[in-house]
Amino acid sequence: MSKPQKFKTLRGFRDFPPEELQLRSRLFEAFRQASVAFGYQEYDGPPLESLDLYVEKSGEEIVEQLYAFTDKGGREVALRPEMTPSLARILADRSRSMPKPIRWFSIPQLFRYERTQRGRLREHYQWNVDLVGEDSVDADAEVLGVALTALRALGLGPDRIRARVSDRRLLAALLRSAGVPDAELLAAYSIVDKVEREPRERTIERLVDEVGLTPEAAGQVRSLFDEPGLDGVRASFGDDPAVTEGLEAMEAFVGIMEELGFGAYVEFDLTIVRGLAYYTGPVFEIFDRGGELRALCGGGRYDNLLEKVGGESLPAVGFGMGDVVLSELLADEGLSPEYDRGVDFFVISIDDSDRGLARRVAAQLRSQGQSVILPLRGMSVGKQFKAAASEGARQAVILGPDEIERGEAVMRTMADGNETTVSLRRLLGGE
Repeated sequence: MSKPQKFKTLRGFRDFPPEELQLRSRLFEAFRQASVAFGYQEYDGPPLESLDLYVEKSGEEIVEQLYAFTDKGGREVALRPEMTPSLARILADRSRSMPKPIRWFSIPQLFRYERTQRGRLREHYQWNVDLVGEDSVDADAEVLGVALTALRALGLGPDRIRARVSDRRLLAALLRSAGVPDAELLAAYSIVDKVEREPRERTIERLVDEVGLTPEAAGQVRSLFDEPGLDGVRASFGDDPAVTEGLEAMEAFVGIMEELGFGAYVEFDLTIVRGLAYYTGPVFEIFDRGGELRALCGGGRYDNLLEKVGGESLPAVGFGMGDVVLSELLADEGLSPEYDRGVDFFVISIDDSDRGLARRVAAQLRSQGQSVILPLRGMSVGKQFKAAASEGARQAVILGPDEIERGEAVMRTMADGNETTVSLRRLLGGE
């Protein structure tokens, strides 16, 4: 007889036994509470979409990162790698009849075929928050405020995380002022995105070779990131009207974040670029202060996506926050919730003949919203108490012959052993 085959979880995927699912549930609770606090409504979509939906948004190169295949009907499909294209598709059919702005959120499971590493798996859950139909700076700030509200509720204050913010329009104005032609802006964005990871000389070299700047202009662009504050930008390029306009918009954004109570979290940082051809205005990423992990969250303004997938032209701003990096940060900071497998009551019958009464007591307690465990077979009183302890019961309801004859039951608090009596009539729902 052959040995039973052992199956392992696929690389980059996870199981969620109860003690680990509890953390995920806590994250989802914080996500939902923060969303609802700002008036956002939850939605969802299918985990399988047309491959063209993602190619339209990100280009053909995205296909290599997807779980994409031809289905039995000959259609090219993919497991969703992100939620925003699905949001755009859903709204394309209905946004014209909806009051604006539209405030929606979701917590989908997403899939990407990527090299696994710390903070990046091949599946994860991601909190998506989007505000559609409003192009004001208040909308940009509100969306970031939703993200920070959830993180603060999870115990992550400004001493532990920071929101690095920038604006694609301001960066574009600065690069144009330094001599970067519009045709080379995307190339320049790509270089800026790697400023923190490449030597200064390499950044200047790439600006010269790939963008066509003079060494002097390339050095001036690179110097922007030596003094990342708004004052440094104004000192170097403040005479350019387009730069001035971008600075005023960024200052307004930071000011609103302060009024919302998140000023201590926010830092202006020109190196925050986000997706090369996707974002059109303010952008942000949230990091741990120690810089040990990948970004917890990223988002910004994207005003062209709905139109690209057949919808009306609407401004939009949103973010995505994955559960993997956030879970690791909470563990590093000692903020993961302690596993509690407890139940409210464990009903103990001293005599097997009273198991019918025990079932009626358990049923009544459950009807009141309590969690109750009842032994599924007869066992000794000692074993019942051990089971109550191992199940984490907070209280034990003890049905003994003498107490039943008096119309009572004993209620024991498992943590300290204190006991009180309660009438059976009351336990069974009577007065």
